[in-house]
Amino acid sequence: MQDFPDTHALTAAYDDIWLLGGVRTPFADYTSVLSGISPTDLGIHAARAVLRNSGVPATDVGTVVAGNVAQSSFDAYYLPRHIGLYAGVPLGVPALLVHRLCGTGFETILTAADQISLGRAKLALCVGTESMSRNPLAAYTHRAGFKMGQVEFGDFLWEATLDTASQTRMGETAENLAKRYGIRREEVDRFAAQSFARALAAWNGGFYADEVEPVSAQTWTLEGYRSRGIKLPRKVERFERDEHVRQSSFEVLQTLRPAFAEDGVQTAGNSSAVVDGAAAALVASGDYVRAHGLRPLARIVGGASVGVPPELMGIGPVPAMRALVARARLDLSRIERFEINEAFGAQYLAVEKALELDRTRVNVNGGAIAIGHPLAASGIRLTVTAARELRRTSGEFAISSACAGGGQGIAILLQCAV
Repeated sequence: MQDFPDTHALTAAYDDIWLLGGVRTPFADYTSVLSGISPTDLGIHAARAVLRNSGVPATDVGTVVAGNVAQSSFDAYYLPRHIGLYAGVPLGVPALLVHRLCGTGFETILTAADQISLGRAKLALCVGTESMSRNPLAAYTHRAGFKMGQVEFGDFLWEATLDTASQTRMGETAENLAKRYGIRREEVDRFAAQSFARALAAWNGGFYADEVEPVSAQTWTLEGYRSRGIKLPRKVERFERDEHVRQSSFEVLQTLRPAFAEDGVQTAGNSSAVVDGAAAALVASGDYVRAHGLRPLARIVGGASVGVPPELMGIGPVPAMRALVARARLDLSRIERFEINEAFGAQYLAVEKALELDRTRVNVNGGAIAIGHPLAASGIRLTVTAARELRRTSGEFAISSACAGGGQGIAILLQCAV
């Protein structure tokens, strides 16, 4: 019997659904240059950029699908709607918020593909946006007052990492996988050093120039409604490069203390960076693509989502990818490029070992350890990066995938557009 079977996977196959293009903001370190900006405004910036860069009029968008995991502004209820409106989408076009924790960005793309398959729209705007810095200090039981000495405010960003079903923090689930797969601290730090080196090389080599849309101060007007915009900190005119990508040697990584267990393998340096940012993509029907003479990035072949034990959350990509290729009647050996979210170094290595992946095909332009993991934005980033890398190498198939808190996995299969 397969370890972590995919017997309950939700899978989908698409015949004529296309990823037109995608962009993202540069990702900023926690409490840094983007920390004062709401996720809605980060999402608007990314949405407007993907429409402009793709040459597709916002008035053609038939549905908006947005993702945001942690509500980090008082108007967060309205996030998908405001993103659509301030991106120029017609007033009558509805907007939807989706949430699958770390898999949320993927879910925006798959939900859009589903809606297009059902004939409900021909062009979808997908946005994932997250401000980790603005996660609140919260109290959930004080609306009716509190007893003396029992004021219970918590750090939402920290407390939300605890799965109260299994009583494991997300980082602890990576430690569980390290024990299960015999992964040593040295392996994890060497992988992290490689992630940083690959991301740095990709930036210096120009790979991200067409994917990352710099952020500058701006204002968006909407007739009859309040204006919105972005204001950067003083003396910052333009933010244009991932802030966490840096030279990070194995020797330096080895000096860091374990973060989740006294003898653990995970540290702040070999775990995904906590960052702020947004990403956006356009998904379209084949009819729309052909009618407008567009050159899409890739065909969306299918998607899969699965559940795994919560205490082993990080293994989620394994059954998700198995289910995905089985539905497409392919073998993993046919996949030329993988983008797998590096939530934690040991978590990625467990997936690599379980699937016997060739690392020369995986995260070749760096991963979340170096670039960062703004929860709802990551799935779009990974999928767009996979599609761009597929085009760059003239490969045929790529997969983007991630684990998700609570014990889930999700994956998308792409085919290079001819």
